[in-house]
Amino acid sequence: PSEKDTSLYIRPFMFATEAALGVHMAKSYKFMILCCPVGAYYATGLDPVKILVENELVRAVAGGTGFTKCGGNYAGSIAGQVKAEKMGYSQVLWLDGNERKYVEEVGTMNIMFKIDGEIWTAPTVGTVLPGVTRDSMIHLLRDWGYTVREERLAIDDLMKAGHDGKLEEVFGTGTAAVISPVGELRFKDDVVVINGGKTGELTQKLYDTLTGIQWGRLEDKYGWTQVID
Repeated sequence: PSEKDTSLYIRPFMFATEAALGVHMAKSYKFMILCCPVGAYYATGLDPVKILVENELVRAVAGGTGFTKCGGNYAGSIAGQVKAEKMGYSQVLWLDGNERKYVEEVGTMNIMFKIDGEIWTAPTVGTVLPGVTRDSMIHLLRDWGYTVREERLAIDDLMKAGHDGKLEEVFGTGTAAVISPVGELRFKDDVVVINGGKTGELTQKLYDTLTGIQWGRLEDKYGWTQVID
């Protein structure tokens, strides 16, 4: 398949194999690595997606498993995902589990907001996955001179920035999607359209740069890639 059509997705996973039923740690596990070709994560490709902000259900709470790649995290997000799809939205943006006030991450990716020239993304303090692609984007952005704020951002402030014209770009980051531009956010009955519903210039540059490094078209000065013979 051509580079445009597919990539190799590598996913390590592990599950318990002990022949017992009980609430305790298993004594035996199986570790496996799944390799498979994947196309664009979203049917829209790099076209902006619409995101629904969930204000009732929660994905993760402090002291739980929100910080890691746990199957339960995905299971707990399905009800919100079903609700979003029924309303015509691709994914859910989750708020913090304590106050339902601060933006955290989307069900399948971290998320970043370009507000008045600065980049905001939720801190990884136990309820947000410290994604590899998230980290890669932060490296690139800071190298390009952007201020990246890994700080709590209230959903009310985010929506206000959208209505004030200060919310310039929004994009999700993840292994499969790489980068996914967001063209619309809905919180309750309030809707904000970002960058006219089009992919932003910085979003496109980040995508082109990271995929360029991954495919060997651009120099990897960070030591992220390894050639396997």
